[in-house]
Amino acid sequence: MSVLRYAALLFGAVIFARPAAAQVEDEQFWEQVNVNVPLTPEVRVTLEQIGRWGDRADGISQTEYGGLLGWKASKAIELGFGYRRVGLFSASGPSVHENRLRQQMILSQGNLVARFRVDERFNPGGDEIGFRIRPLVRRNFPLRSGRFAFFASHESFFLPNSTSWGQRAGYERMRNMLGITLPLVARKAMLDIGYLNQFRFARAGARPQMEHALSLQLTINAIGPILHD
Repeated sequence: MSVLRYAALLFGAVIFARPAAAQVEDEQFWEQVNVNVPLTPEVRVTLEQIGRWGDRADGISQTEYGGLLGWKASKAIELGFGYRRVGLFSASGPSVHENRLRQQMILSQGNLVARFRVDERFNPGGDEIGFRIRPLVRRNFPLRSGRFAFFASHESFFLPNSTSWGQRAGYERMRNMLGITLPLVARKAMLDIGYLNQFRFARAGARPQMEHALSLQLTINAIGPILHD
């Protein structure tokens, strides 16, 4: 992963301008598979699987399994509600499994996409619900051939409350990503390949963390709708 590391360090220096000696860094691999199943022309279910591996975790660091029910309110607006079962793993401590609910709104205009998401985290370490606000913006840059496109995205994590099990209120982290989108199987599937940089701010006495990840995301669109009005 030496090439990825050099690119990551350069990208991180430009985006964050943080002294490298002051932060903890980790090289990771992220994969995600989404399967979109249309129920009606306006309603679809998305089934999701996520796996993440890192050097600091000495292997797998996170798993996620869940689904999202989406309703297309108009050509430019989609509303969604979903659930995920999240496993968090560490080389130095026991694993933790959370239940998470989320609500989101997606706005699309041409090659620009914005998503506003709210998460509710239910952690076995305490009774409090941890809320997260996650705005994301993505810009696609199609090439003239139309066969694939470059993209850039940014996502921020704002935590409005603290909990006894470890969540701390404030601006927690940001994710920036650069990559390429490849159409597969007559455009019934799309593969996003890119470099993802996640920066966790120094909070509650902890050092800042920067994570460099090779990210692969496969989205499969099932033929449908399978239900009719």
